[in-house]
Amino acid sequence: MARELGILYLDTGAMYRAAALAVRRRFGDFLPEEPRLEAFCRSLDLRFENDTDPPRLLLEGEDISTDIRTPEMDLLSSNLSAVPGVRKAMVSLQRGLAAVSDLVAEGRDMGTVVFPEAHHKFFLTASPETRARRRWQERLSRGEDAAFETVLAELQQRDRQDETRPVAPLRPAPDATFIDTDRMRVEEVLQTLLKILKNY
Repeated sequence: MARELGILYLDTGAMYRAAALAVRRRFGDFLPEEPRLEAFCRSLDLRFENDTDPPRLLLEGEDISTDIRTPEMDLLSSNLSAVPGVRKAMVSLQRGLAAVSDLVAEGRDMGTVVFPEAHHKFFLTASPETRARRRWQERLSRGEDAAFETVLAELQQRDRQDETRPVAPLRPAPDATFIDTDRMRVEEVLQTLLKILKNY
């Protein structure tokens, strides 16, 4: 969608996965205390390159777009996002990117926490089965050996964690436009969003 509009695309879920990857590389299985973890996340050099579709995510100049798309990074990023200091660091990075460019931001707390004054807010959803099937097909397309039932269970676990965390839980913003994508193709979702924006 960002390429259609000619502006920056910001996938904040990918940013949390990137932070999870960086934390795992730096600290291994034993996470440091929250102040040190927050400082480390604030120091990360993360940026998106919109020259490809989907955009590439770079960590310290390294393309990690594929490395972050694993079940391990999904769950670790969800755990990290529940740490208040980490969220402060990531929100600061996200708002910093928005300060220098118009953008389309995708993430589970964009309209409620990070950009509550955004001009347009959309809450896209689908059934757990539909979302798991999309994730499963995505993983198969990358050559991964994945069982649909496992992908569904992982997705439901992450949803539970994100919906019940005390800091910035997953929920729609009161003024968001709700779109059920269960029976929609990607192109149909995009056209629906663009139509709403053009009629604004």
